[in-house]
Amino acid sequence: MRILLPALIGLLVGSGVWLLLGRQLLRQVIGLVLISHAANLMLLAAGGVRRGSPPILGNPAPLADPLPQALILTAIVIGFGVIAFVLALGYRMHAFEEEP
Repeated sequence: MRILLPALIGLLVGSGVWLLLGRQLLRQVIGLVLISHAANLMLLAAGGVRRGSPPILGNPAPLADPLPQALILTAIVIGFGVIAFVLALGYRMHAFEEEP
């Protein structure tokens, strides 16, 4: 798990950057989504959540920090907003190009 998660984050960021460098809008949006998911995974890994341990409350000593979970929820909402904005810009750009 210690090697798999950073490798997955690196793969998502690499794929996202590769897709962002393309010229098609849909590829760029998918790249943005992949980078957003990589950031969420990085925040989850920073929170110290372990398999079998409770996320916030519990009797064992190693408790997870709830701050990364709140940051992930905020990042998900902001990511949806950014994706909606990019799609609206793409639609407007497409409509502008079709006008005579």
